[in-house]
Amino acid sequence: MPRSTMKTNAGWRKYRGNPVLGGDLGTCFDVCVLKEAGVYRMWFSWRPRQSIGLTQSRDGIRWTEPVVVLEPAPSSGWEAQVNRVIVVKRRDGYHMWYTGQAGGQSRIGYATGPNGVRWRRAQREPVLAPEQDWERVAVMCPHVLWDEDGKRFRMWYSGGEQYEPDAIGYATSSDGIAWRKHPGNPIFTADPGSAWEPCKVTACQVLPCGERYVMCYIGFQTPHTARIGLARSRDGITGWERHPANPILAPDPGAWDGDACYKPFALYEEQTDRWLLWYNGRNKQVAAKEQIGLAIHDGRELWA
Repeated sequence: MPRSTMKTNAGWRKYRGNPVLGGDLGTCFDVCVLKEAGVYRMWFSWRPRQSIGLTQSRDGIRWTEPVVVLEPAPSSGWEAQVNRVIVVKRRDGYHMWYTGQAGGQSRIGYATGPNGVRWRRAQREPVLAPEQDWERVAVMCPHVLWDEDGKRFRMWYSGGEQYEPDAIGYATSSDGIAWRKHPGNPIFTADPGSAWEPCKVTACQVLPCGERYVMCYIGFQTPHTARIGLARSRDGITGWERHPANPILAPDPGAWDGDACYKPFALYEEQTDRWLLWYNGRNKQVAAKEQIGLAIHDGRELWA
């Protein structure tokens, strides 16, 4: 892949052929990617269809024609559209948590399936809803890990306003349905002294990396200007330390992501010893839609 001179830090570079998904598909955003048998599978939020789409790729750049795998359920009263998805694969199949939106609010639902294509909702009601003051009208953008030792799911989610939530919370569950929210929520909030993320932090991915957890997240300078940062913690809950080179990805003026860089999702590849990170970007002067781009980091160490 060609090197980039675009706005990146800490060893990251943007793929020069960006964006890699969008175009005629319309707004595509907030992705989750798994690599299985040499194939990347991307579940993404597909705004024109108000649904979750699935597409596949051999190289993470060229993607197949997507198919809708989860449609809205307007009769539920809380998911007139569905988006912002995370998929976890275990021996018992695939587990999906997603955001349902309706009536100016967001909640989180849960579905399971045998192959990542066919899904069955676990229940009619959401499994997580805004209840605490800091969550206001929205909980969304779930990221979930399965903790084999603790036999539990661990969820990091965003809460607050409907148009870009404000902070990140944490919850745990043994069955994916009944969740216990952390009493110290929110566990990660904006840094008011920062030049680039004084407004909001949201939409994180949390990665176990050696003895620490690394969080990729969106930091907002304003509700309309976003960049991507890294933070790390010993337990994934407390003591978060931001990367000194943040933000790692920033908008490039005049480019497809010239207004904002949103929702990171990264995978480490052992064979090539590199990270691939997909994110959605926006520039209203170039196209009135969000599209998906790719960034690359050589080597496993993200904190060098």
